[in-house]
This record gives sequence, C-alpha cells and structure tokens, in this order.
Amino acid sequence: MVPQNIKCNVTECQYNSNVMCDAPMVQVNRNNASQSSKSDETKCETFKPRA
Repeated sequence: MVPQNIKCNVTECQYNSNVMCDAPMVQVNRNNASQSSKSDETKCETFKPRA
C-alpha cells in the first residue's frame, strides 16, 4: 500500500490529524459543474464532521 500524504486544512473533519488526512480512501467529485477547471469546482466527498 502506498502511503498517502494529503494535506487538509478542514480541521472540522474527523479524518483530519494535524492538518493531514487520515482517511483510508479519499473521493473528490465535481461541485455542481459539468467540468472542473479550478479547485472551487471540486469537493471532498470523504468529509465527515467531528462527533
């Protein structure tokens, strides 16, 4: 398994550990766009709010 190094500034997510993503898998989709050409047209579907 390849180690992942995904930086994440969304500290409200339960997978965030010291500004790094600890999720076992990350899924990113388009954010209400048929095509994406910039980051605000994407969203992380892996986000889970902290309990």
